[in-house]
Amino acid sequence: MRAVRLPAPGHRVEDAEVPMPLCGPGDVLVRVRAAGICHSDVHYRAGRSRVDPLPLTLGHEIAGEIVEVGQHALHHSVGDSVCLHYLVTCGQCDDCLAGREQFCATGKMLGHFTDGGWAEYIAVPARNAVPLPHSVPFAQGAVMMCSSATSLHALRKGRLRAGETVLVVGAGGLGMSAVQLARALGASDVIAVDRDPMKLALAERFGARTIRATDLSPDEVVAQVRAMTKGRGVDVALELVGNPDTMRTALQSLAPLGRAVVVGLSDIDLPVDTYRDLIGREAELIGSNDHLLSELYELVEMADKGILNLADVVMHTVPLQARDINGVLDALDRHAAPVRTVIVP
Repeated sequence: MRAVRLPAPGHRVEDAEVPMPLCGPGDVLVRVRAAGICHSDVHYRAGRSRVDPLPLTLGHEIAGEIVEVGQHALHHSVGDSVCLHYLVTCGQCDDCLAGREQFCATGKMLGHFTDGGWAEYIAVPARNAVPLPHSVPFAQGAVMMCSSATSLHALRKGRLRAGETVLVVGAGGLGMSAVQLARALGASDVIAVDRDPMKLALAERFGARTIRATDLSPDEVVAQVRAMTKGRGVDVALELVGNPDTMRTALQSLAPLGRAVVVGLSDIDLPVDTYRDLIGREAELIGSNDHLLSELYELVEMADKGILNLADVVMHTVPLQARDINGVLDALDRHAAPVRTVIVP
């Protein structure tokens, strides 16, 4: 079958012919109908985040149709539409049983430590296949598996309560979900920060007030956030870019007892003034890693009800061809890509 694989760190992805995956007794075999291209894939291609083993088929945002069911996969049928939880875990260790599957000692992420969905087919454990209602297109289901799920988990890590204010730093794929989900969870005000006026216009359509950060220093962005909140700051700030400057913006925009949740990946140190940024306001700096399987079922229900709408977020599709995918990754690396691009094999 056709796939697009990463041959080595720092190399561009390549077209490849690979064997059809085997469907084990507890697995389902899925024909991939849509696979997202995430900013994390930029880090994987560049070698900034370890990918193992190599060569490896990338792609962790996946939706498709079940074409084969293992004999022990009792809750799925051929023809079911599904989207895939990208964490393949043991399901039996203390962390898995406690609902902390992202810390499973033997867990592997699709498209990172085991072959992913930039291919025509993929086999996964049946528990990783989340039913996708017909009201939600495959492209939107795929995007929910990372950008929406990561945003929901980050808001939960930030302990967002109804009536609180939220800052979303980075209005890309994660940010668009974060704005909608913050509203759905009862935020009284959502402020989105980005440099791209098109993305900010879309965030406004989803109910956010916006700050265009072009030519603004981190301190100037913080000043605008405080001006928009009458000097108080925000209760929860999500950092979705992966840059020390934007992390500092999130942290310094907090109100007393505020929580800054860092999602973006960076290999550059973050300087923190412990009194001004943390102790003086009893603020919190929180890391958020992946998401939970249970949260995916919540997201699918929200999408089915129209609470989460990704129709305008998926702005572009490309075929399963390395040339096209490398072009999208190049644009993402320059922060110049559409909000979300999806591969349609």
